[in-house]
Amino acid sequence: MALFGNAHAVDPAQAQQDCARLLGQGERVHAAYLLIRDTLLFTDRRLILVDKQGITGKKTEYHSIPYRSITHFSVETAGTFDLDAELKIWLSGAALPIQKTFTKGVDIYEVQAILTQFVAR
Repeated sequence: MALFGNAHAVDPAQAQQDCARLLGQGERVHAAYLLIRDTLLFTDRRLILVDKQGITGKKTEYHSIPYRSITHFSVETAGTFDLDAELKIWLSGAALPIQKTFTKGVDIYEVQAILTQFVAR
């Protein structure tokens, strides 16, 4: 499920408010990233991928991934000529990883730390 474009950080409090209908009672957004029209939400319970579809973006698919389903992940830092960082997440039962690209302005080590905090429970 690779998407094109670059992600950038979104204020978690704003994401909490904007996506309140997606969250369970007491569920908190710890980090959020916007990828063109799509959104990645790291909550205290799961990873939520909000996938806007179609030309207008009115149709939306929500992927709810419990952290326990993540078998492993990798990050690739930005380089001199390749200015983007990448995150790959493998899920149990899936052959290909979910891939996300982040701009150089996003601290990919922070993204890795968030995943580590929840996946390594």
